[in-house]
Formats: sequence, structure tokens, C-alpha cells
Amino acid sequence: MLIDFFYTLRAAKLPVSVKEYLMLLEALQAGVVGPRSEDGWSLDDFYFLARTTLVKDEKHFDKFDRAFAAYFKGVEMVADFKKELPEEWLRKLLDKELTDEQKAALQKMDWDELMETLKKRLEEQQGRHEGGNKWIGTGGTSPFGHGGYNPQGVRIGGPGKNRSAVKVWEQRAYRDYDDTQELGTRNIKVALRRLRKFARQGSHLELDLPDTIRSTAANAGWLDIKMVPERHNNVKVLLLMDVGGTMDDHIQRVEELFSAVKSEFKHLEFYYFHNCVYDFMWKNNRRRFAEKFDTWDIIRKYNKDYKLIFVGDATMSPYEILQPGGSVEYHNEEPGAEWLQRLTHAFPHHAWINPEPQGAWEYRQSIDIIRRLIGDRMYPLTLKGLEESMRLLSK
Repeated sequence: MLIDFFYTLRAAKLPVSVKEYLMLLEALQAGVVGPRSEDGWSLDDFYFLARTTLVKDEKHFDKFDRAFAAYFKGVEMVADFKKELPEEWLRKLLDKELTDEQKAALQKMDWDELMETLKKRLEEQQGRHEGGNKWIGTGGTSPFGHGGYNPQGVRIGGPGKNRSAVKVWEQRAYRDYDDTQELGTRNIKVALRRLRKFARQGSHLELDLPDTIRSTAANAGWLDIKMVPERHNNVKVLLLMDVGGTMDDHIQRVEELFSAVKSEFKHLEFYYFHNCVYDFMWKNNRRRFAEKFDTWDIIRKYNKDYKLIFVGDATMSPYEILQPGGSVEYHNEEPGAEWLQRLTHAFPHHAWINPEPQGAWEYRQSIDIIRRLIGDRMYPLTLKGLEESMRLLSK
């Protein structure tokens, strides 16, 4: 079985050698991963052991995760966080479908009422609950839990279903976008080149072939070599990328864009955020809470020469943009709208690239809010959208 697993990893272009594969087998034989049932070792423990022995560089974690999931046919990975609620509450045991009339009848709470109600539920609830419209559980129409339906609520454990949560009670592990992703088309690179501006600068010289030919011909055939300062791409790009949540639907296309940007622009700085920019960002998603970069420091570090490019689907609860404490992961003291305005003011040349189909924009309230905040400089992640955004940034 593991021989096929080894070849699956190699097919995913992971640099896995036979030596590392044998090391994995030795670790299994030595009982590093102990059996927990008659069926053998835990798949979750095997995942971490295999990643430790086979993957030498963190930049390959994303490829490994996808290859592992593909080989084991979608077996769910264990998230690297501690749940604060009993695990049995978080299992999806009911998938209740509601009619449009039932969904329309559900009452939306405002932010303060939602948080106060959740606090009361946590104090009152004593056990697991399935379905219903009040307690924290699975299915049903309660604003607390997962797997059911509510126009806006607090997702506690489990995967999102309707993407209507205004708060998420868990620490999710996001993956960095793979900047070595091979492009299926050169169109993205061609579109990005509209932003590239070359200038003659510095003391490094290169051959000026046209001038050399003209000068040699004018000199009766005697070779007259002409040199000019080497050209450099002097465009500076600050790339801010949304990661996790609804952006998981767009990973491949964003990775293609990320790869193209890294190959086309020498002066590139990038950071990650989730849903909306707040008071900090990060460069490594696995250490995003340990290695934070203060947004104010980022604004001060880079001057106005940088072209600011946001990449995100802008799909979230309006609370996340307009409300202090609206972030789904922590309590932000200032709303995301304030930080967006500060960034766009600090970097006048800015644009937002949205991988969400443009036809869906009018149905997303959060997209409309962000478009207004950035002066309607939002473009779809299409060839035409990239060309238009690059043309705007080049002015």
C-alpha cells in the first residue's frame, strides 16, 4: 500500500527519495506510531509521521497535504488546535434542509444580541444537542453550532455550510499559497507585464545591439561595440492575499497568480490576511499567531511607490468589515474598514483582484461594501480583469 503512496507523492512533484521512504517504513516498524485499534495505526498519526519523514521543506507542505488527501480519498485531516467544547457536540449528525419560507422566517439578531445570547447558551447548556433552533449543536436552525441553517450565527466546530457565520469558534490551520505552482497558461504573466516599467540605471552594462550595428556600418565595417546601462524592472508590488475559509475554493487560481507575480516582479513583498485586513498580517500561515506583522509597521515600512494589490473574494459577514470585534477569529479593536482606508490612503496606486465570479458580486453585501471603500477598484481574476487592473496601476 505504501509503495503506491510513495509514487503518488512523486507524481505530485514532491522531492521524496527512496531513502526517506525507507525511513518512514523503519519508523512504522519501530512503533513510532502505535496502533490504537485492531485496524492498525491512526491515520492522523500516520499523516504527521509521513510529513515529518518525507517532507524536508515547509514550502512543500501544501503539495503533500493535497497528495495525501487524494491518495486516501478525501479522508479528513486532524486540525492542529484544541477544542474548547466537548468533541461529541461537534459531530454532524443531522443535515436538515429547510424550505425557502422557513429560511425567510428566521430572525436575524444584531451583533450585541448574538454575542449575549451565545454567552447565555454556554451557561445553560448541559449536553449535546441535535437539530432545533435554540441550543448549540448540529443541524437545525440555531444560530450556534454547525451543519444547519441560520442567516447569521456563530459556527462552533465542524465545517461551514452556508457561509453565513459572523464568528467562528475554532483556530483553523491555513496553508501558504504555493509559489512554485506551474501555470497552465502564460496569459496571467502576459497580463501582469503591463505593469512592468523598465528603466536604464546603475553602472552594470549590457550590449546595445542595434547601436552597435549602426556604428559598425558607419565605420566601414570595423567593429564598434556600444554598451548601455542594464535595464532593471523598477516596479514595486505589495501583495496582500486573503487565505482560508471561502478562499479555499480558489486556491489553484490564486496560486497561479502568486507564481506569476513572483516571476514577473523583482521587488515584491507579500502578506496574508483572513477575510478582511485588521491590525496585523502574517507571512507564514502555520505560524500566523506567533509571527505577526503589525499593519501600521507595514504601512510605515513601504513608501507610496509600491503598487498595492489585494487578492480576496471579499465574501464575509458585513460585521467583519464594519464592526469592532467583527473578526471571526479574535476581537479586533478597530473595524476592518478603518484599516482598508488607511492602506488605500498610504498607497494611492491600489487595486483588488477578486477570484469570485463577477456575476455573483451583486449578491454579496460585503463585496459591495469593500468596492465602495477602495473606490470601486475591484477587478475579477480573469485575463480582462488583470489587464484592466494592471493598466490602472501603471498610470
